[in-house]
Amino acid sequence: MSVFHEKLVVQERRAGMSLALIYAFRMLGLFMILPVFALYAEELPETTPLLTGLALGIYGLSQAMLQIPFGMLSDKIGRKPVIAGGLLIFAAGSLLAASADSIYGIIAGRALQGAGAIASALMALAADLSREERRIRMMAMIGMSIGVAFAISMVLGPLVNEWIGVSGIFAGTAVLAILGIGILYLLVPDPLDSHFHRDAQLQTSSLGSVLKTVDLLRLDVGIFTLHFVLMAVFLVIPLELRDGVILAPSQHWKLYLPVFITSVIFMVPFIVLAERKDMMKPVFVGAIVGLIVAVLGLLSARELSNIAISMTLFFIAFNLLEASLPSLVAKTARASQKGTAMGVYSSSQFLGTFSGGALGGMAHNLWGIDSVFLLALMMLSIWLLTAIYMEKPGNLSTYLMRVSAVNEQDLLKVTGVIEAAIVKEEGVAYLKVQKDILDEDRLLSMAVAEEDG
Repeated sequence: MSVFHEKLVVQERRAGMSLALIYAFRMLGLFMILPVFALYAEELPETTPLLTGLALGIYGLSQAMLQIPFGMLSDKIGRKPVIAGGLLIFAAGSLLAASADSIYGIIAGRALQGAGAIASALMALAADLSREERRIRMMAMIGMSIGVAFAISMVLGPLVNEWIGVSGIFAGTAVLAILGIGILYLLVPDPLDSHFHRDAQLQTSSLGSVLKTVDLLRLDVGIFTLHFVLMAVFLVIPLELRDGVILAPSQHWKLYLPVFITSVIFMVPFIVLAERKDMMKPVFVGAIVGLIVAVLGLLSARELSNIAISMTLFFIAFNLLEASLPSLVAKTARASQKGTAMGVYSSSQFLGTFSGGALGGMAHNLWGIDSVFLLALMMLSIWLLTAIYMEKPGNLSTYLMRVSAVNEQDLLKVTGVIEAAIVKEEGVAYLKVQKDILDEDRLLSMAVAEEDG
């Protein structure tokens, strides 16, 4: 390995870890209130279940509206200023929520938190700091950090709430955002070149094509529903645990911790089965069925052991779907439209968060706790019907590389290359490949060689 190549690998590893940490800090603050907020909101004046749901989910609406404009702005003025500005807005929203003495103040603070929509700018910076052939690994590292932050926050939320309360959690979230700015400028390398990346950013000219792809729309419905259900269920689960099975809020972490550990252990074999045994569709559909069974269990459970079993099944299915959906988007979208497909997918996720909070709160307000579970079941049933008719996804991976004196037909002659699109102004080939039969040595012989120095 050349000295130049070794330096690139070290820089990419450092960039991936530091960007993942920024993302994790931000998501930790957003998720930590999930298992405790419904209990806290009851103590605020003029609170209703509808307003509680709105407060919990409204950050998703502002995030969905602003993440794409923030990404475009980062193309013009630079990634780091946009990310730092977004983190400052997020911190301001956190402090507003921390100091609020009414549910309306918290709604305003949560909306402002979501307005610090740095996701697309952060992904663009990750793309700037990674070579095409290593970019998927960096994105996977960032994606894993989100999952880890979610799991930790569900356990930490009740514990930290006992120590400093929900207002303290909001204030701590602001501190994490400021630490994120420090990481951004002290640890994240400055990109040598910052430009648009089709595999990581939304391209408006591709939007129409992506929105007309039925299987991509099925996946967008999927992530919308998954986060709709998550937000709706956690509007009422803390109340059920406190009032239904008489588990003190300070003890909720004792349920969440074994539930998450068990769900991760049981999730892994299904991921292996889906990816390595080419059984993605049956595993995917089975996980949706698992969610339906889990919510039915939560609807009927009246004992702690039954709730624990149902929640374990819920999070096995949830984590499996959360991990599978981005992979399915990458397999389904054209290689040169992956960034656009992921942009629509992310917006669908945030809209699901908002809708689950708002409509779940409305159902609770009008018809009681059981109606929230019934609403979740209705949404999951619609998703199941759309997923059943989804085309079986090909066992394909996205592959990017720099090219010069080759054309698409040359690339398609390589064993294992299924789709090829060369964007000449970028000098990049966007490929879909079947990894198990790919002649990678021949493919790499067509790539532009890295230069030392």
